[in-house]
Amino acid sequence: MFRRMVLLLAFFVILCACGNGKSGPYEVVFSMDGPPNSESASITAVPAGKRYTIAIVPKGVEIPYFQYAAEGAREAGAEFGDEVIFEGPRNADAEEQIRIIEDLIDRKVDLLAVSANDPDKLVPVLRKAKQQGIRVITWDADTEPPAREFFVNMVEPETLGRHLMDTMAMSMGESGEFAILTGSLAAANLNEWLRWIRVQHEEFYPNMKLLEVVPTDDDQNKAYEEARRLLAEYPNLKGLLGNSSVGPPGAAKAVREAGKAGRVKVVGLSNPNLMAEYLRDDSAQMATLWSPKKLGYLTVVLAHRYLDGAKPADGQEIDKVGSIRVNGDMVIMGEPLDFTKDNVDQYDF
Repeated sequence: MFRRMVLLLAFFVILCACGNGKSGPYEVVFSMDGPPNSESASITAVPAGKRYTIAIVPKGVEIPYFQYAAEGAREAGAEFGDEVIFEGPRNADAEEQIRIIEDLIDRKVDLLAVSANDPDKLVPVLRKAKQQGIRVITWDADTEPPAREFFVNMVEPETLGRHLMDTMAMSMGESGEFAILTGSLAAANLNEWLRWIRVQHEEFYPNMKLLEVVPTDDDQNKAYEEARRLLAEYPNLKGLLGNSSVGPPGAAKAVREAGKAGRVKVVGLSNPNLMAEYLRDDSAQMATLWSPKKLGYLTVVLAHRYLDGAKPADGQEIDKVGSIRVNGDMVIMGEPLDFTKDNVDQYDF
């Protein structure tokens, strides 16, 4: 009797799946955690079609930004029935990233999606993957174009770089001395954003003086220590801009401890959960980002569809993401979001 009920329920699931507005047939998957007559038996519906093994390689697995991206990647993988492997170095380290990619090649994954710690050093190992029939894309941080097939970017680099400089200028009243905390000096995305920060500074803010651009290697403790040094070394320092996710919280902590909250302005790229406490007490003025979870989700969706033979298209609507733009071989997810003490509690990532 139980098995007849299961078959009827399975038929009902198929009918519902076919009418839910999603494209493509569905496959019924049975899960039995006990004997056939137990209440632990369950049925789920997942999209029918080929399943893939997709490896997502972040800059560093211990960086909170990438931990949120992992959530989105795994969510998309579950929807497609794909195996999503999320592996990377503990922190931003190109050599360790290469070793991990070598291991993933040996495991014969279907696709590698890499956030590159170094755009040049990763080229040989990514070319090796392609030669062995593994599809290669980049996300978050690009490598040299011959080493991958397309790049999933968050925002237009020019838009983001100019915007970050504008937020620094606005908080400082467009005058005074400031410094920049970047991540790795080898990271292509950070360097491109930094280039546009400089362009915007030179074009529009003649009364602002850039003192230093300091690498933090995407290490929040190092960002904190460098911010402490800058505060001690430059008594007239008026602003700190972080263009990697660990820079603003490290800087804000140093500003708070120095008793300079509100006097030394802190802005830059970081997620709201890391920045909320600093925004609330004025140790930081603004954080800018996009949803890393959404970026991870989009990367796996595009990876799966690419393995199915479909390239990303300009104006394409992606469930849970929205309309994407495609410029050459670069996919652009959307526009940046700004978080202040007035709205930071509305976000959770």
